[in-house]
Amino acid sequence: MKKLFMLCCASLLAACSNHTAPTEASLDGEVFYLQRSALPPTATLSVELQDVSLMDAPAVVLARQAGPVKGNVPLPFHLAYDPAQVKPGHRYALSARIELDGKLLFINTEQHGVRLDGNDPQPVRIKVDPVR
Repeated sequence: MKKLFMLCCASLLAACSNHTAPTEASLDGEVFYLQRSALPPTATLSVELQDVSLMDAPAVVLARQAGPVKGNVPLPFHLAYDPAQVKPGHRYALSARIELDGKLLFINTEQHGVRLDGNDPQPVRIKVDPVR
């Protein structure tokens, strides 16, 4: 009986030690604006997850989704990223923009920080403002 118990414990320990960290994490959300206007069917939405830790350097992009706008606001997005790229002490933010034929129509004007620790509320909501 003792040997059976020890065998079960060893199996459990082996199973626990083989557990690896997830290779992919994700953020789901939606982009919206307050203007009462529809977007042209050829408008495109791009959303990026960025490491914004370094003040004097461009942000490092961890994930990006870009493509044609489908439907009306709110516009859904899904960003899959590698959690191994998330570094302790770094700051992360989302950026969103809507363009038409390469011309910027809407962009987020406030930084939208995320923690990436599994406690970010989902769906994440990003407000974009018109570019004049």
